[in-house]
Amino acid sequence: MDIDTPSSALHVSSHKQSILPELEIFTYLLVLIFLLDKKSYDKAKACSSGAIKRLQQLNRRTLDVLAARIYFYYSYSYELTNSLAEIRGTLLLLHRTATLHHDELGQETLLNLLLRNYLHYNLYDQAEKLRSKTQRAESHSHQQLCRYLYYLGRIRTIQLEYTDAKDSLMQAARKAPLSASGFRIQCNKWAAIVRLLLGEIPERTTFMQPGMRKALRPYFELTNAVRIGDLELFRQVAEKFSSTFYTDKTHNLIVRLRHNVIRTGLRNISISYSRISLTDVAAKLHLVSATPVDDAESIVTKAIRDGGIDAIVDHANGWMQSKETGDIYSTQEPQLAFHSRIAFCLNTHNEAVKALRFPPNAHKKELESAEKRRERQQQEQELAKHIAEEDDDEF
Repeated sequence: MDIDTPSSALHVSSHKQSILPELEIFTYLLVLIFLLDKKSYDKAKACSSGAIKRLQQLNRRTLDVLAARIYFYYSYSYELTNSLAEIRGTLLLLHRTATLHHDELGQETLLNLLLRNYLHYNLYDQAEKLRSKTQRAESHSHQQLCRYLYYLGRIRTIQLEYTDAKDSLMQAARKAPLSASGFRIQCNKWAAIVRLLLGEIPERTTFMQPGMRKALRPYFELTNAVRIGDLELFRQVAEKFSSTFYTDKTHNLIVRLRHNVIRTGLRNISISYSRISLTDVAAKLHLVSATPVDDAESIVTKAIRDGGIDAIVDHANGWMQSKETGDIYSTQEPQLAFHSRIAFCLNTHNEAVKALRFPPNAHKKELESAEKRRERQQQEQELAKHIAEEDDDEF
């Protein structure tokens, strides 16, 4: 009968301790993905928490890539159980640790997870403070860069910095892979709203992309209402798809669009009529209030002051009289349009140059000096002469 001796027990324990940390963390990752696929979210939370505790005990650069994936699924499992606020302190601690260990991939991943955590609870001020005080190195992950641009675009939109928001959201949509359809849909939704707030009308092809037509249908109808300047149609679309807008967290932005709809409708009226009463203006704009004429007068006056329309208000007679439209090419609008297009092309060129890939250490190659070049050419000439002499001898 075999009996376990102390030496055999010691061998078994040493074998358990010899498991590589990389293999252990990879096993955690596989189990975590399996639990999420099986929708066992509570077990996934427990597994991810155990993986994070184990990672905090290790300090190996070979674990950086696996750790970044663990961080993502750790946050994802808590998000699926509506408990993201519980791990905010842990994510901040992990981000500080990654910074001290110079784990750049971990820093990128954790920064995006923290921004998502703040934006999930509409804490835009805290998200901007974190983003502005965090030093971002050159991006090591294309996916993390796309996520960062998307979150930055959302923050800029809430801060009324629509131009920067549009650039960030458009870049995120362009850089995202074609397989990430859900991410590209979200980028296009926010980009469409931002462009409408800027007074631009998105192209029809934006809403007709393959696989996005159904998801972008509410924003397509909203764009039509803004383009026409029909306040009543805009109100109907906002009520019809209110649940979608609340889910996408764009309802507050759509409330801001009301002013753009009124301005567009007023511009169309000023172009169509040389003179129109304020009562008809209120009726055409579908203004619903106790004093629609007074509201129409204040709206027209504000539009004239802001330069939206070229007209005058006759308060005594109660009408709006439009001035004759001049030649648009005598203004600065064509110059501004060309300037924006040229700036876009230059930015695209700069991004393409930055994205070029070069052989490693290509910039460290020493230039050949003139003396070395003469020696090399002399050796080549001697070698060619020697080969020619050998050929003559053989002939």
